[in-house]
Amino acid sequence: MKYKIIFSLFLLSLLSQGYAQNTPLPKHDEVITITTPLGDMVAILFDATPKHKANFIKLAKEGYYNGTTFHRIISDFMIQGGDPNSKDSIADNDGMGGPGYTLPNEINPKLKHEFGRIAAARMGDGVNPNKESSGSQFYIVQNHQGTPHLDNAYTVFGQIVSGIEVIDKIAAQSKNFRDRPEKNIVITMKVKKMKRKKVERKYHCKDLYLLQTQ
Repeated sequence: MKYKIIFSLFLLSLLSQGYAQNTPLPKHDEVITITTPLGDMVAILFDATPKHKANFIKLAKEGYYNGTTFHRIISDFMIQGGDPNSKDSIADNDGMGGPGYTLPNEINPKLKHEFGRIAAARMGDGVNPNKESSGSQFYIVQNHQGTPHLDNAYTVFGQIVSGIEVIDKIAAQSKNFRDRPEKNIVITMKVKKMKRKKVERKYHCKDLYLLQTQ
């Protein structure tokens, strides 16, 4: 069935506890660059969704996303990617793949579906009442007014902080009746560890870090 939208044991134990109110953030963060034929997007992931953050970074470091595509694009809505099936030549199986596991939802009412937000795709409530997330598929909100009807239904776990105009370029590409781009929009990802203060200065995202501790 298609998805609708879109370390060590000690570290995983800490991550699973989440971040309590007013918990100090770490001094470093891992910034992700998503490279496409239409430009680069830079993303930070939220500490308030620790399982999704750790999983996405792990897959990106392993090269899991390299060669996948944005296989579903809907203008004024979102762009979706992260399916390993999109690497093959069979268009009909796009949206059906993953790493073989799901993630428990980490839906946080503070994290809204705003322009440039990254959220986890998942199967519908009829077969997925706990709103568990795909292990790899994600979508990026392209509507500049956001998609508030998805708030509190899907886990929002990141934000594009640079190259946000690339989202519009991708959403504007020619596509078929299944919303699949006519020309593959291939993804590669790189992860870079940076001091949070440097991330804040370079990408003007201090408010995003503060949002997670309020």
